[in-house]
Amino acid sequence: EIRKVETGEWPADNNPLVHAPHTAAVALAETWDKPYSREVAAFPADWVKQSKFWPTVSRVDNVYGDRHLICKLPEVTEATA
Repeated sequence: EIRKVETGEWPADNNPLVHAPHTAAVALAETWDKPYSREVAAFPADWVKQSKFWPTVSRVDNVYGDRHLICKLPEVTEATA
């Protein structure tokens, strides 16, 4: 995929790497305005076809949400009650 971006086959701002992960809703939407196929979006590698996991959402806040995860745990007093 990165080679196709490097060679200009796919634009740097509109390619499978930028839009990953593709949800089922996105891959199966009626309209498709990407320069790559739905198959590339859904199955970026051959081995993915054997055991595809469909994410329910795309990235949150783009890469920022991927790198700055927040985990909210219950208070200790709530967990022991």
